[in-house]
Amino acid sequence: MLQVVNIRSKREDIIAALKKRNIDAEALIDEVIALDEKRRSIQFRLDESKSLINTLSAETGSLFKAGETELANQKKQEVSAIKEESVPLEVELKEVSATLEKLLYSIPNAPHTSVPKGKSSEDNETLRTWGEATDAPHHTPHWDLTSKYKLIDFETGVKITGAGFPIYTGKGAKLQRALIQFFIDEADAAGYTEVIPPLLINEDSGFGTGQLPDKDGQMYYANEDNLFLIPTAEVPITNMYRDMIVDEAELPIKNVGYTPCFRREAGSYGKDVRGLNRLHQFDKVEIVQLDTPERSYTTLEAMVSHVEGLLQKLELPYRVLRLCGGDMGFTSALTYDLDVYSAGQSRWLEVSSVSNFETYQANRMKLRIKRKDGKKEAAHTLNGSALALPRIVAALLENNFDGNKINIPSVLVPYTKFETIS
Repeated sequence: MLQVVNIRSKREDIIAALKKRNIDAEALIDEVIALDEKRRSIQFRLDESKSLINTLSAETGSLFKAGETELANQKKQEVSAIKEESVPLEVELKEVSATLEKLLYSIPNAPHTSVPKGKSSEDNETLRTWGEATDAPHHTPHWDLTSKYKLIDFETGVKITGAGFPIYTGKGAKLQRALIQFFIDEADAAGYTEVIPPLLINEDSGFGTGQLPDKDGQMYYANEDNLFLIPTAEVPITNMYRDMIVDEAELPIKNVGYTPCFRREAGSYGKDVRGLNRLHQFDKVEIVQLDTPERSYTTLEAMVSHVEGLLQKLELPYRVLRLCGGDMGFTSALTYDLDVYSAGQSRWLEVSSVSNFETYQANRMKLRIKRKDGKKEAAHTLNGSALALPRIVAALLENNFDGNKINIPSVLVPYTKFETIS
């Protein structure tokens, strides 16, 4: 979350930044400042009372030692009266602090200066493209190919669970596992440490990375245990460092994790949800980094380059977008999306988002860096999909279908142990 100290010192800048998200935040920011003023005023009064109590208590002890019992008892009564007067102030302080914290949780991250203005994905900025984004000669969508070659069983998944929970079979399952291992191996070669995290998180973890309260309705919930199924490995991996102080010499910290992901995807419909385009359960490999504020944007570019390298090795045409303020995630300061071209659907499919959250998540998680001089400050957190499986599989099938068979990219053959699907 945004820090009050920054909101106070950079009020105009933050209001201007949030306008990129199409939020008129002036009243909201002023409410934060007013609540903080009230909190500080109450805290000042309580500190004064505490100081007076300490002074009177010391005087009381001296008076008792000097044998001036009557005067000592008077001082003792004064201390009791001050303590009694402080009780409602302490209650008020808790209430004001809780209201302030709740308000801060409701404010999204302030976008980076490079983020373009805009209201929707139509306003995102295309930075570069790679490969030829052309339709395949045989222009067959992946749902027809998965049916023809018995790679994915959508219907039985509906019977077992519901829409958005497919079953991968035969070479479809092998292709899925091959991609996961390929992505993990590439991350390992790039210096990431593999992590296998829990698939359920508690509320503190959800608040730490910002899924709660913003994405509450999008997560599956185990009510009896008050646990949430993870929407991405970002959540448990980043929360490994919650309430920690990390030595500067340990940075950057680079982790990679493969997990199933679970999202309710309420409100999705039409072509966006057909086949593998949007699922409730899907597999994804996630890269996560913690770094210093002065280095994090260089790290972000390196993470984007890593994802681009994966797509190039898979020979998939792609584009890199810088998201506008209106299309960014709640917690992000800057996000790049990478889309692959779907030759069987004649459209771009998002397969990765790579984001820098600056101190937003670290402030929520109380994640700090201990500098060489002993000073402590919030770390910067970053993550990216490297990569999300469903749409990668869709594009691979569609882009490599030659009318008779599906050709497997050469980089995957050592993993699949087959060169074609026919």
